[in-house]
Amino acid sequence: MIKDIVLFEIEEWAQQKLSDCEAGHDWWHIIRVRNNAKLIHKREGGDWNVILLAVLLHDIADTKFFDEVESLMLIDQKLQEYQIDQTTIDHVIKIIQNLSFSKQWTENSFSSLELQVVQDADRLDAIGAVGIARAFSYGGHKGRDFYNPDISPQEYRSQEEYRSSNSPTINHFYEKLLLLKDKMNTKTGSSMAKERHRFMERYLEQFFNEWGSNDEE
Repeated sequence: MIKDIVLFEIEEWAQQKLSDCEAGHDWWHIIRVRNNAKLIHKREGGDWNVILLAVLLHDIADTKFFDEVESLMLIDQKLQEYQIDQTTIDHVIKIIQNLSFSKQWTENSFSSLELQVVQDADRLDAIGAVGIARAFSYGGHKGRDFYNPDISPQEYRSQEEYRSSNSPTINHFYEKLLLLKDKMNTKTGSSMAKERHRFMERYLEQFFNEWGSNDEE
């Protein structure tokens, strides 16, 4: 087990690195993902040390805010400073490298239960009520329209297309968020995703009802 003081210092470092990120990717996101991961791990198993470190550190290498290669090197160095064994470090790095939704368009030969747990926990925070709030927070951060009826949702064919998109936030529901329920890895993650998915569907129904009523005025 990793000592509590080591985990505390790693948490402090990660929190500082994320201090300038927008609200949907800040330290509270990490706390929520950790809570999700605890629930999934309790039922599905896996190495909790690996899961926890990957949760705490995963957004430090998020390409929306940081250089991925440089950030992964920093993570490796930081964990070595605390004498985390290299097998654990390598596993954590691989999880972070393969976690993102956009990685589905790249060739991936790595899989582990720990990756599945962390990925499900992270994806759960992207859907439901919190996911809706996060989507509009990030859309506002990027200066995007929250909806434009003249711009249809896209079907991306590559990581580059997905990452370079500037489509309205409502489109993001159809381009990613509503797809996540069926991309869960674990039974627990899938079960947790169902109600959050239904909530988004209800939200969108209400959104378009209100948008339509505005058109009629």
